[in-house]
Amino acid sequence: MSAPLSVGFDLDMTLIDTGPGFGATLRALGTELDVAFPVEEVTARLGPPLDHLIGPHLAADAVGPAVDRFRELYPAHAITPTLLLPGAAEALDAVRAAGGRVVVVTGKYTPNARLHLQHLEVAHDELAGEVWGSGKGDVLRREGCSVYVGDHVHDVEGARAAGALSVSVLTGGSTRQELLAAGTDVLLDDLTQFPGWFADHLLESRLASLTADLERRESLMVAYSGGADSAFLLAAAVRALGPQRVVAATGYSDSLPRAERDPARRFAESLGVAVLTPRTHEMEREGYRANAGDRCFFCKAELLDVLTPLAREHGLRYVATGTNADDMVAGFRPGIRAADERDAITPLADAGLTKQQIREASRRWALPTWDKPQAACLSSRIAYGLEVTPHRLARVERAEAAVRDRAAELGVPLTNLRVRDRGDRASVELDAALLPLADEVAESLLESVRAAGFERAELDPRGFRSGSLNDLL
Repeated sequence: MSAPLSVGFDLDMTLIDTGPGFGATLRALGTELDVAFPVEEVTARLGPPLDHLIGPHLAADAVGPAVDRFRELYPAHAITPTLLLPGAAEALDAVRAAGGRVVVVTGKYTPNARLHLQHLEVAHDELAGEVWGSGKGDVLRREGCSVYVGDHVHDVEGARAAGALSVSVLTGGSTRQELLAAGTDVLLDDLTQFPGWFADHLLESRLASLTADLERRESLMVAYSGGADSAFLLAAAVRALGPQRVVAATGYSDSLPRAERDPARRFAESLGVAVLTPRTHEMEREGYRANAGDRCFFCKAELLDVLTPLAREHGLRYVATGTNADDMVAGFRPGIRAADERDAITPLADAGLTKQQIREASRRWALPTWDKPQAACLSSRIAYGLEVTPHRLARVERAEAAVRDRAAELGVPLTNLRVRDRGDRASVELDAALLPLADEVAESLLESVRAAGFERAELDPRGFRSGSLNDLL
């Protein structure tokens, strides 16, 4: 798996606008010391340590005590009026949404930095204060930060010292020219531009990781269902290795909808790879037929027990599945355990690629599968505890085909569909955005399900939910 994602952020003038509070505190200090600090000039240069900012205006032996007194005055004058800068909350949310850690690395006195974060309810994983310039590099390196976001040329210096990507915003005291001259990698007007940049950065870096991983594999068999994930993996493998060193293998059985087979083959052949379609016999495995919570374990075990020797027979070094990063944290995935026990590799998950990123990359590569609806195997439609049989699988397949045909006739723009076999009835899940349907439309769709072999059928008012039968476990 890829290393945990950690992003570092400077605090003053990157995440928060400390100018007014800093200025108020400096005025209070000046009153006490009877020193006329040039408040506007100093606050325009926030970033360096406090002694650097006020030192030129004091005797050398007065600097240390003045710094201590400033820190004492600061909470009363600066915490409440200080606000997040535009886009800061969204920038942090973007890191969180990607499963990343937020590390705040600042030159500010640590207790006062902590007060700001607490007052503004800024969720963070680590705070390191009182570090400056290249000294920030030690913290960033220790925390594994691959990106550091700041507003000052010395923030660029810290990122460079850590070997991290330097992202600079123009909300602080350093100009565009100064930041570029310092060698920043990315320059943004402010943090409102960060989420868009970050999404592109993550996708590009994860695609690069995927390519590097695939290139070192030398040859590969892709366990290929024709869905968005395995299709993307197949295309990525061809890009990295060339079509002569990649094979697509699709296990044919009663659980694979026949409507999926020809489109999957055509896509693989369009990439120039050989396509193998061995029969799999999961129905002969008692655990699969019993359809307890671990049914997917037996299905994946059967598939890989067929593909692994087939890969060796064709001189291929690895068998890869289309498991993505979301799958690895989804909680209930017994099929992943079966694949892991059989040494199948998971390049998409290892690169950290999520389902959304796979779809976006597929769109950029003009793959026809980029917006293909999820299409789990037919056995996933049968409620746990009901025996999986060829009859049940065929009935579900007929029912879904019938609903799609009827929806097309009625002008219902159906994308996601599941007909769930719940034993005493069929439960029909449609795109939630389509609900509620007009009574006559709903009845027409349900009639097509009954005509396919179900005595009773009903629409699920919650709409389509991937893996909804897992709720019963």
